[in-house]
Amino acid sequence: MLNPKIKDFQDMLSKNPAKPQWESTPAEVRAVASTKWQPEYLGTADPVGKIAYRYFSGPTAELPMKIYTPEGVGPFPAVVFFHGGGWVAGNIEINGVQHQQIAHDARAVVVAVNYQKAPEHKFPIPFDDCYATLEWVFANAESLNINPQEIGVAGDSAGGNLAAGVALKARDVNGPKVAFQILIYPAVDYKFDYPSMIENAVGYSLTTQGMKWYWDQYMASEDDLNNPYFRPMASRDLSNLPPTFTLTAELDPLRDEGEIFAQRLHDAGVTSVLKRYDTLIHGFALMQGFLPEARRAMHDIADQIRDFINPRNV
Repeated sequence: MLNPKIKDFQDMLSKNPAKPQWESTPAEVRAVASTKWQPEYLGTADPVGKIAYRYFSGPTAELPMKIYTPEGVGPFPAVVFFHGGGWVAGNIEINGVQHQQIAHDARAVVVAVNYQKAPEHKFPIPFDDCYATLEWVFANAESLNINPQEIGVAGDSAGGNLAAGVALKARDVNGPKVAFQILIYPAVDYKFDYPSMIENAVGYSLTTQGMKWYWDQYMASEDDLNNPYFRPMASRDLSNLPPTFTLTAELDPLRDEGEIFAQRLHDAGVTSVLKRYDTLIHGFALMQGFLPEARRAMHDIADQIRDFINPRNV
């Protein structure tokens, strides 16, 4: 059953229905995303010590970042966060409340990057931007008051895809040692016949047809389907990856692939924690303004980060 608060939100949006993604231009999809997420729906976050904007030179562009530093004395853990939006839309401002709340709750520096978007910039450009951000954070850990042994990656939806791919590459190339990964309803497989893709195909904000459209904007070639940095589920080896917390939503087309990926991580010997949030839909973590469960998820993320950094002996 759909959470009543989300039903009210969807009923409000249905008064001015948007064209489906596959009938829209990327610019129209971006405009809808910006219009949909009004400040009253995004809410506000608890305070942090400092918020700063920075730019750094990525592989092909100057990339803007927003850095949230908690109050207190560091060095702090860090979360390199890649926002969602189907690789096409979204930005660091839409996710800002979420980022700030994680920084507050986890007492961690959150570094959010505005990576370049598809279809103007297809794979691997957004992925390369995100991996370069991880490298930049490690290289600048001291000046950012970050403990380099406690840097993890996180992302929601398409950002979860990017986080999972970044963790895979860091392992494969003996790159920065990622301490943990947080995957919020991640898009990890180009596959549209999972039961959740069928059961939740329409009626819950993200549609299965819309998800396929997003993937196709990001994909440069069908060869990408065999590349685990594009499609993490394509990886044959998920061992030696960082401890992972995967969050899924009951009424989300992406539910099953996220849960199967979490199980595969567990089967590969990785510490893999999975939590499904019942009655909720894709994108619920952004609903900080009216959905208590969205704030609860940020607390859950903070708790898991602490547990991954300082495992409790059971």
